[in-house]
Amino acid sequence: MSDQSSACPVRSVESCDAAWGPLFAAWLAATASALGALFLSEVTGVAPCVLCWYQRVFMFPLAVVLTVALFPLDLKVIRYAAPLAAAGWLVALFHVLLTHGYIPERVTPCTQGIPCSQIDAQWFGFLTIPILSLLSFSAIGLALGAAYHKARQ
Repeated sequence: MSDQSSACPVRSVESCDAAWGPLFAAWLAATASALGALFLSEVTGVAPCVLCWYQRVFMFPLAVVLTVALFPLDLKVIRYAAPLAAAGWLVALFHVLLTHGYIPERVTPCTQGIPCSQIDAQWFGFLTIPILSLLSFSAIGLALGAAYHKARQ
């Protein structure tokens, strides 16, 4: 108990215990997203565009940082993970808006290689890789917010 209370920056151990679940959910989303991105590029051969690479730059460290923070629980990870999730969410939102035509193609950073507006994979008629990324970053952000809220109760 003393190890957990020293790693937890809040007043009660119960708050830390309540925050573990949302942090685990954030880790699960980040790890599944990172493994999914690697599967799509390395196994199925879907080459990532520039915006996909930027999103990976924010997602891959989240999987590692959240793993380290779970055992022993360290809620200070929220202050490091939240900016990564927010920046990744913004890039993913830009990518979704670009693929749906709300942002003109000339604004995109994809000047060489694969166009960022190209849809390489689509499931259920609407679910694309940029939308999956946006959903993942959203889930991670919500889970981090829930962990912060539960830790402060």
